[in-house]
Amino acid sequence: MPLYALGDVEPRIHPDAYVHPDAVVIGDVTIGAESSVWPTAVLRGDDGHIVVGARTSIQDGTIIHTTVDRPTIIGDEVTVGHNVHIEAATIGDRALISSGSVVLNGSTVGAGAVVAAGAVVSPNAEIPPRTMALGIPARVREGYEVPADVTEYAVTSYVQRGKRFRAELRRLEG
Repeated sequence: MPLYALGDVEPRIHPDAYVHPDAVVIGDVTIGAESSVWPTAVLRGDDGHIVVGARTSIQDGTIIHTTVDRPTIIGDEVTVGHNVHIEAATIGDRALISSGSVVLNGSTVGAGAVVAAGAVVSPNAEIPPRTMALGIPARVREGYEVPADVTEYAVTSYVQRGKRFRAELRRLEG
């Protein structure tokens, strides 16, 4: 897998995590136990640090970056869908960041919240816990509370998938 130090700073990946060989992890990045990073995801910790908690999936095509003054912190048991962009933001535990969404600088997504597919969370926005944010720019859906177990299947599925890929994935030449 392409892991890169940047100067003296090296990624820290828990031995129980799975990083696909076609993902790229650069610099000041920490990936927690039983987390997974999938093909073509890029985690670039050059301007600041990136923390990915335990049992979190960073799915295909996702880009995670930071700024000099703000890290990117992704909690435990978070599901980050395909082709997501997260930049210098904080994502609470058990949140779902759906496919194709963008979470921008200084924003916070609360624990158990859902950012709907294709939504754009504006800089410095706050998505409260267990709410759903939709649209461009993302707005909270009033009167709707996200069920507490909304990410349970995805979390369990990706932990198991990471274990399977670590044990069974092999590159075919030809």
